[in-house]
Amino acid sequence: MSTVLVTGFEPFGGGSLNPSWEAVRRLPERLGGWEIRRLRLPVAFGRAAETVLAACDPAPDAILCVGQAGGRNAVTPEAEGVNLREARIPDNDGRQPRGERIAPEGPERLYATLPVERMVSAMMETGLPAYLSHSAGTYVCNDLLYSLLLRFGGTATRVGFVHVPFLPEQAPEGVPSMPLHDIVKGLTLCLRAIILNS
Repeated sequence: MSTVLVTGFEPFGGGSLNPSWEAVRRLPERLGGWEIRRLRLPVAFGRAAETVLAACDPAPDAILCVGQAGGRNAVTPEAEGVNLREARIPDNDGRQPRGERIAPEGPERLYATLPVERMVSAMMETGLPAYLSHSAGTYVCNDLLYSLLLRFGGTATRVGFVHVPFLPEQAPEGVPSMPLHDIVKGLTLCLRAIILNS
């Protein structure tokens, strides 16, 4: 059976929840004949990717990582990761790197190997707010995406990342948010696009 590993993050920055994990843990265990494995990650530079790699024996057919992007108003698959750690706030291990490369000898950017444009189309066709993002930031989400793309480059395992908005109960007044059931719907549509394009 083909397998996709879907990851979400623990809360960070003083928050009590993270919509990425709240949505990921509600995904089905199977979809279209594929097994959906779920994994909760630490918001920690380096350690998030290490946690994923420790769960990849055997390697899954696809890895879809999910993270929170407060302020966005849509579900946004990421087109690329950049070779940079630049933290506005400390991670949950207390690290706050500035201007640090993830891989000293690595390329400046690496591109997602999942069908990100089709994922966006699948969501937009249902009326769900979605767009393709070209910036995963420079915090732990980007660190995870770039690290996994570097590790699985040239292998059969495809890798991608999706950012999701705040939940309504998280969002400060005037800041965009999205109901949890819509985030779960968006991720399910992303998974269907991955499966259909395999």
